[in-house]
Amino acid sequence: MLVRDAMSTMVLTIGPAHTLRQAARLMSTRHVGAAIVLDTDTSGLGILTERDLLVSIGAGQDPDLETAGAHTTTDVVFASPAWTLEDAAEAMAHGGFRHLIVLDEQGEAVGVVSVRDIIRCWAPSRRHPASLAG
Repeated sequence: MLVRDAMSTMVLTIGPAHTLRQAARLMSTRHVGAAIVLDTDTSGLGILTERDLLVSIGAGQDPDLETAGAHTTTDVVFASPAWTLEDAAEAMAHGGFRHLIVLDEQGEAVGVVSVRDIIRCWAPSRRHPASLAG
């Protein structure tokens, strides 16, 4: 199975000036665990994840004052839609992260693949836990 089969194509893109509260609200509304941060001044892509939000809040920072740009990971590993899920899982395990931005051949963000997406593809169809008992 390939990344294109598992990735979410609902890509949330925000700017570096968004506050963490704005980012969290958008992520929550769209039910996504990461936002792509597009800095038009540098033409760079980064990623802001749920973990980044938790670290900031846990450190006592004000989500109305902290910006996405200050908490964005810019040293990003990008995936191709043609990667296997094994390739994506290996990159995540090696890098210690849970999301990959998926770029097409033109370098445009076309999706995000998460550990949850991969597990959903690899796990057997959902069954009620009682039905798993012998």
